[in-house]
Amino acid sequence: MPRAPSTEIPSAGKPHAFAGVFAMLAPQMAALDEFLQAQLESFEPEIRAMVNYCIDTSGKRIRPALVFLSGWKDPRSVSADLVRAAAVVELVHLATLVHDDIMDSADVRRNRRTATREFGPNAAVLLGDALFAHALHLASHFPTTEVCAAVSESTRRVCAGETVQTLRRRSTDLTPADYHRIIDLKTAELFRVSCFLGARLTGSAAGYVEASDRFGRHLGIAYQIYDDLADFFGREDKIGKTLGTDLASGKLTLPLFALMDRLPPFERAALAEEIGGQRPAQPALRLKQMLELGVFDQVECAVRHEVSAARAALAEWPGLPPTQHLLALCDVLLAQVASLRPVG
Repeated sequence: MPRAPSTEIPSAGKPHAFAGVFAMLAPQMAALDEFLQAQLESFEPEIRAMVNYCIDTSGKRIRPALVFLSGWKDPRSVSADLVRAAAVVELVHLATLVHDDIMDSADVRRNRRTATREFGPNAAVLLGDALFAHALHLASHFPTTEVCAAVSESTRRVCAGETVQTLRRRSTDLTPADYHRIIDLKTAELFRVSCFLGARLTGSAAGYVEASDRFGRHLGIAYQIYDDLADFFGREDKIGKTLGTDLASGKLTLPLFALMDRLPPFERAALAEEIGGQRPAQPALRLKQMLELGVFDQVECAVRHEVSAARAALAEWPGLPPTQHLLALCDVLLAQVASLRPVG
C-alpha cells in the first residue's frame, strides 16, 4: 500500500524549503498538472506547443499551493474545485511572467529560455493574453459567478500594478509608499485571491475566509520584497531566472531605496542617473555598496514585518487544519531570505 504524503513541515534551516513544504501537496499538484495538460486541447493547434512551453512543472507554484493549503482538509483529499481554482491562478500568474520577461528583456526563467526569447516579444505578448483569457474561461465554469468575479478583479489589479510600475520605470520620484502600492497590486493580489478561493470553496467560516485573505496579502508583499532582494543578492543558478534586471530596467525597489538613503549626495545622484538611464547601470558597484552599508538587514526587516502581519491574521484560528500549514510558509519564506544573506 503506498505511503500517504508526509505532512511534516521541514524546519526553516533546511535547504530546498519550498520543495519540502510542497511535498505534502504531491497528490494535489499531480492533479493540477494533469488538469493543466488537459487544457492544451482547448487552445488552437497553432499555439499549443507555445502554451505547453509555459505550462511546465519546474516552477515553485506557490499560488496553487496557497489555494490547496488554505482549503486543506487532509493529505489524501483532492478537491476538483480547488484544482480548477489553482489552475486559474497559475495561468494568470504564468501570463504575468510572460509579460514581465518581455518588459525586463529577461533571458532565463525557470532555468530555461523565456517565452520572449523562444518565440519573440510580439508572439509572447499575445501568448500571455491567451493565458489570461483561458484563466477567466476556466473561472466561468464554477456554478456561481463569485470565482470569476474574484479572479477577473484580481487580474485587473495585477495588470494595473504592472502598468503603474511600467509607467514609473526610470523615475526616482517614486516613494516607498508608491513601491508598496505597486507590489500590493502586482504580486500580493494573486497571493490574496489564492488564499481567499481556497478557504471560500471549501466552505470555511466567513471569518476564516477573511483571515486567509489578509494572510495571503501580507505573505505576497513579503514574497515580493524577498524577490527584489534576490535580484541583487541571489545567484541565477539557484534562483533559476535572470537576475540584476531591476537596476538595469530602471525599477526602483526597496533595496535601492535603502541604498539611496545611505549614500552620500554625490553617489546618490549617480545612482539616480543609473535608475533614470542617463548612465550605464553598475550592479557590481551597487551590490558592493549594499554589502558595506547594511542594506540587506533593512530589507530583511521589512520582510519580517510583513510575515509578522501574515501570522497575526491567522492568530485567532490556531486549531483549523489549514492554519499550521499556511504559517509554515512564513518560516519557509524567512529561510529563503536567510539563504541570500552574504557570508563573511
